Amino acid sequence: MSGVRHYLLPGAWGYIYFSYFNSPAARLLPKGLGKDPAGGPRLRHILMADSLFSLVKAAPEDPILGVGQQFKADTRPQKVNLSVGMYQTEEGKIPVLKVVREAETRLFNSEIPHAYGPISGNPALPAFIQELLFGKDSEVIRSKRACTVQSLGGTGALKLAADLLHVVVGKTKAATSVPTWGNHNTIFSQAGYELAHYQYYDKAQGAIPFEHMLDDLRALDTGTVVILHACCHNPTGLDFSAEQWGEVLKVVIDRGLVPVLDIAYQGFNQGLDEDAAAIRLFAKAGISFLVSSSFSKNFSLYGERIGGLTVVTQSEEEAKRILSQVKQMARANYSNPPNYGGNLVAIVAGDPALRAEWKEEVTAMRKRIREMRFALVKAMEEAGTPRDFSFVTRQNGMFSFTGFTPDQIERLKKEYAIYAVGNGRICIAGINNHNVEYVAKAFTAVQKN
Repeated sequence: MSGVRHYLLPGAWGYIYFSYFNSPAARLLPKGLGKDPAGGPRLRHILMADSLFSLVKAAPEDPILGVGQQFKADTRPQKVNLSVGMYQTEEGKIPVLKVVREAETRLFNSEIPHAYGPISGNPALPAFIQELLFGKDSEVIRSKRACTVQSLGGTGALKLAADLLHVVVGKTKAATSVPTWGNHNTIFSQAGYELAHYQYYDKAQGAIPFEHMLDDLRALDTGTVVILHACCHNPTGLDFSAEQWGEVLKVVIDRGLVPVLDIAYQGFNQGLDEDAAAIRLFAKAGISFLVSSSFSKNFSLYGERIGGLTVVTQSEEEAKRILSQVKQMARANYSNPPNYGGNLVAIVAGDPALRAEWKEEVTAMRKRIREMRFALVKAMEEAGTPRDFSFVTRQNGMFSFTGFTPDQIERLKKEYAIYAVGNGRICIAGINNHNVEYVAKAFTAVQKN
């Protein structure tokens, strides 16, 4: 190399300075182009006067996943993660289900190549998902008026639903509960919706303000997309009764609302069939609606991003048209879903013995969560809590809405290495018989002082 050459090239936002070694690549530039105006080899680095991103502000840390990262970085030996919604065993481990391990073994032995899969995902999944949602003998299944695609978890299903309803159907307004899983608001606002809300939690009563909530739903504009938690409401853990669901359905029909039922925790409240009661009620009503479902929790496949979007229409022909549109949305978003998680679920779904064993494993997870609710309440009483915590046993699923303030949540983190979400939500599945007493004493301490 005989030296360094310097160039000044005109760019879209100013001039770009380049320093090139005297190389074949440098000699490809036209003679005399970009000559250093100062006439000398002063510049030895690249400098670009570019303001494209200079005014972009940093986004806030994710209120849930960010807490998990803080937990991992904490070096204190006694620490408890009650933030992210992942089931943990009595030993504090995220389990690999026995049926999943067996499916992984079969998949490995099959030597299936890592080829692209269909846009709609594993062909065996739609029937399995629809059976879980609607029941084996459902009219929706017999009439073939629903279509299902494999999605990138429940989150991906919600994104597909938002895009379908906005881009194809033309919906512009959506409503979520207050409070709700924060990503509901982000997904629909970024998809172009104007957001409204319906009140779901009365802090003073620790309950759903049902009549207030119905009034909020009635006040929504006709055609508003309304996101409903089918079971195990996140973050409150409070669900409608069967009678209340009937009233909600009536308002949805009377006001011409577009329901999207989100069921991320099927099997973690009362059972796989019982937890789908609201979805089956809507199906029997004969209306069109959408369902976002997930296998992250009930298969403990969090990182594999495996879920489904199901759209219930009015006919088989309509379902085919909608499926073509959903596939186009998926193609534009991510082309096709990953094979691995879908293959694992399909193997379990296609083997009666494995499916029965899976149901038993879901039951065991559900029972342990329920036991920990009662264990926490007992430990809180023994610790001398100034507030009655029995409400924890009236909540469902993985979460409890504790009512702790952001300051109390911050104290739990700083003083006791107990990590929870800033709105007071805790994951009950992060509690076990080894840490429940420690958690209860910390909860009591931040309330008293």
